[in-house]
Amino acid sequence: MTQGPLKGMKVIELAHIMAGPACGLMLADMGADVIKVEKPDGDDSRRFLPPDIGGESAAYLMMNRNKRGVALNLKEPAAREALYRMLLDADVVIENYRMGTMEKLGFGYEALRAKNPKLIYCAISGFGRTGPYANRGGFDLIAQGMSGLMSITGEGPGRPPVKTGSPVSDITAGILAAMGCASAYAHALQTGQGQVVDTSLFEAGITLTYWQSAIAFATGEAPGPMGSAHPLNAPYQAFPTSNGWINVGAANQRNWLRFLEVIGAPQLNDDPRFNSNLHRMQNLTELSAMLEGYTVRESTETWLERMEAAGLPAGPVLNVREMHADPQAQARQMIVETQHPKAGRVQGIGFPIKYSETPAVTPAPAPLLGQHTAEVLREFGYSSSEISDMSDAGACICAEVAA
Repeated sequence: MTQGPLKGMKVIELAHIMAGPACGLMLADMGADVIKVEKPDGDDSRRFLPPDIGGESAAYLMMNRNKRGVALNLKEPAAREALYRMLLDADVVIENYRMGTMEKLGFGYEALRAKNPKLIYCAISGFGRTGPYANRGGFDLIAQGMSGLMSITGEGPGRPPVKTGSPVSDITAGILAAMGCASAYAHALQTGQGQVVDTSLFEAGITLTYWQSAIAFATGEAPGPMGSAHPLNAPYQAFPTSNGWINVGAANQRNWLRFLEVIGAPQLNDDPRFNSNLHRMQNLTELSAMLEGYTVRESTETWLERMEAAGLPAGPVLNVREMHADPQAQARQMIVETQHPKAGRVQGIGFPIKYSETPAVTPAPAPLLGQHTAEVLREFGYSSSEISDMSDAGACICAEVAA
C-alpha cells in the first residue's frame, strides 16, 4: 500500500451514514488509520437497501473504504472502557451525535482533553455546537432548505423547490471536516495542542451559495432558480441537441463570439440585446430560446467536435453510468475497485486529489461488522481471553475474516 500524506494519524470514527463517514473516508484515503466504531447492529447505512452487493449495502460499501471496523456495545461498561483507551491514544475523533450525547457517555471534549491534550475532536452536526439551533437534529434535506440551496435549484421561478440530486450538504460537511482535521493536525504536530473542529450541514450548504449570496448582498434581492444557467454570465448552460444535451461555457465575450461562429450565427452579436454579457443576462430567456433553435440541428457529438476545434469549453450531459465509463474519469482513477470478503468485486469513487510524492492509499474494502474488533483491541493491550470475555458478555462483536 502507498503511504498517503496523513500516514501516522490515528482516527476514531464514531459517526454514521454520510457526513461523518465522508470525513473519515477522506482521511483514510490520505493514509490515516481510521478505526470505525459501530454499534452492535452497525452503521444505519448498512440497512440502506436496496441496492446491495452480495447482501452488503452498496451505500455502506461506498462510504467506508480503507477503514478498520470495530463493533462495541457502549451500553456495557467494558465497551466504554475499551473506547476510552482508544480515544486516549487517538489523534482525531469524529462524531456526529446530537449535542450532549458524548458528554453523557463520558467522552466529551473536556474530559478527553484532560487525558489526551493533543486530541482533535471533530464534531459534525446539523447546525453546529453554538447558536439557537445547536440542539436541533439535522439532515441534508433540512440543511439544503435552510441554507438557501433549494431556493436556487430548479427550472425557474414559480416551480416547486428542488433539492440537488446529491446530498451536497452532507458530503460538503464531510469534506470541510476533513480539511479541518488535517489543518488542526498540522497545528497539533507543531504545538502538541489539540482542539475542537466544529462544522455542520447548515454551514456546508451556506458555503455553496457564494455567487447567489454575492448577488443578494449587492442588490438586496434573493436570486431564484435558473435551471442550468449561470446567475452572472451568459450563455453558460445546457442546450438541447438533436440527440441529447450539451453544456456550453461561452460566458466571456471571446467565447461568446466563438460560440456564434460554431453554430453559424455571427449576426446575433449585432443584436443590441446580446452584444455584451450585461445585455445577455438581461435578455436571457430570449437568448436561450434563440440559441436552442440552432443547437437542436446537430448531434451532441457533432457539436462537441466543432466546439473543441474552436477552443470553446463544452461537454456532454452524462448520466452516472456514462460518467463511470468516461475515459477522463478512468484516467484520473476516479473509479476504483476493491475485493470485499463477502460482496466480492466492489466499485467505488476514487480519491479526488492527486499527490506527486504521497499518493492516496491503495483502496481496501469497507469492513464487515466487527471485522477488526479483536485486531484493534489487541493493539490497545487486550488479551485474547479478555476479548473473548467481552464478546461473550455482549460488549463487542468480533467477526474477523481469515486471510
